Amino acid sequence: MSIKYIATSKLPTPWGVFDMHGFEETATGKEHVALTFGQIDPNQAILGRIHSECLTGDALFSLRCDCGFQLQSAMQSIAEKGQGFLLYLRQEGRGIGLLNKIRAYELQDAGANTVEANVRLGFEADMRKYDMIAPMLKQIGVKKVSLMTNNPRKVMAMQNVGIEVVERIPLQVGKNRYNESYLKTKSTELGHMMSEHHFNDE
Repeated sequence: MSIKYIATSKLPTPWGVFDMHGFEETATGKEHVALTFGQIDPNQAILGRIHSECLTGDALFSLRCDCGFQLQSAMQSIAEKGQGFLLYLRQEGRGIGLLNKIRAYELQDAGANTVEANVRLGFEADMRKYDMIAPMLKQIGVKKVSLMTNNPRKVMAMQNVGIEVVERIPLQVGKNRYNESYLKTKSTELGHMMSEHHFNDE
């Protein structure tokens, strides 16, 4: 994938001031963002996260998923560490787009789980791709990571582009009565690594 770096600016947040680096896919015009905090040392394992856009969870405070909780927790952890990065990738709804995600939610309201809903709409369970992360990580100087994720596909994505994943840090936050079934489906059908404690602990 051809992706070009556009510009960098400051991004003040409740947890501290990040640097925001903008990127554009040349073929599609799709825009992605890398956030960095502190000085990135390429010789160190850098605390970080790959986060796919979730408008409903990240911006509209939806309790149907854990995305917004994971985003805030990751940014807070990076700021507290004093060093880290977050790749914010514009691939809404596991890659099916916002309106199709609303269609999938409609099917879920009628009883389908998150995987069944995507399949009924003619999509794979997870359509996300991660080939854009290599040039983004190169631009911000990251070669080794401590990756905050429950998703083994993200660990593989890092390894596939030559980034050493020194450790995987679980990010199990935001469970509530509206997303408990969703979280169980991510674990049982998508292979996300979550402890039973996460499901049983209220």
